[in-house]
Amino acid sequence: MSAIITQGLTKRFGDLVAVDRLNLDIPEGGVVGFVGPNGSGKSTTIRMLLGLINPSAGSGEVLGAPISKPAAYAHRVGALIESPSFVPSLSARANLRSLAALRGLPTTRVAEVVDTVGLSGRERDLVKTYSLGMKQRLAIAAALLPDPELLILDEPTNGLDPAGIVEVRILLQELGAQGRTLLVSSHLLSEIEAACSQVVIIRFGEMLFSGPLAELMVRTTAHVKVAPEHEQDAVRLAELYAARGWGFRQANGDLVVEARASDAPELNRVAALGGITLRKLSAYEDTLEDVFLEMTGATDGDNALFRSRRRAKRQPLFSQHASVTDKEVDDA
Repeated sequence: MSAIITQGLTKRFGDLVAVDRLNLDIPEGGVVGFVGPNGSGKSTTIRMLLGLINPSAGSGEVLGAPISKPAAYAHRVGALIESPSFVPSLSARANLRSLAALRGLPTTRVAEVVDTVGLSGRERDLVKTYSLGMKQRLAIAAALLPDPELLILDEPTNGLDPAGIVEVRILLQELGAQGRTLLVSSHLLSEIEAACSQVVIIRFGEMLFSGPLAELMVRTTAHVKVAPEHEQDAVRLAELYAARGWGFRQANGDLVVEARASDAPELNRVAALGGITLRKLSAYEDTLEDVFLEMTGATDGDNALFRSRRRAKRQPLFSQHASVTDKEVDDA
């Protein structure tokens, strides 16, 4: 069964195509990472899924109900969009009780969600005394009030320190293990790699990958970074490795050799036989971030160039009288 399905989902703001014919099929259960460069349409996609904005074209379903009728599934979905808002002079418990009352939910859920997010014992403290990590936990608790089958979280670790990020990561893993479906948008790829079993990558609204994280990580390769003690030996070292059939590239003064960690002794031996002493010999494997940058562009300049070329090929959808606000473009 699928928690989210979209077909040709598209959103335009004037001549800006924020989401471009997106086809999603997100299975039920587990944590799904939703990633892409800044301005790729992640938040716009989430807003369409929640019924906050209407698509320009295409269709979608959330928990089996069409996104054109969000009232049919809203009670089964919890969401954290942007920075959560709470009354700082009230306790966490009082804030959650107010939110439950507004949604017509039983107040018994308050104690349950406080326990779920690990705030038991601190729920009577004023929110203004909370750390950023605790506030994020409280925000997730608010999203859990309706006991949702699907949680949609937009940048849940934004602004957190390393300890807070780890806290939220563990919480997300626990929620996914309960059988809930979590769609998590984040720019912290190390956290996506640590917490998610599925990943969706988009670039300016276009799908680049959707599937199991393990399937994506098959694209990774092993490398060994090598550097000679004397810089003038770098060219000779490269020739020695090339003669043995090893591919390589230059990166920040190092030779990055396409080799496995088990090849490191031979790399050292070849250098020594050539009269070259190494000052660096370190093996590593690509991470999700490496794969992501290869797919989406290594710099913001790469992405800006891609977007400008892409927009130049588009024809405006509306007439010259149509307008689009700065906020709409930023949200895209």
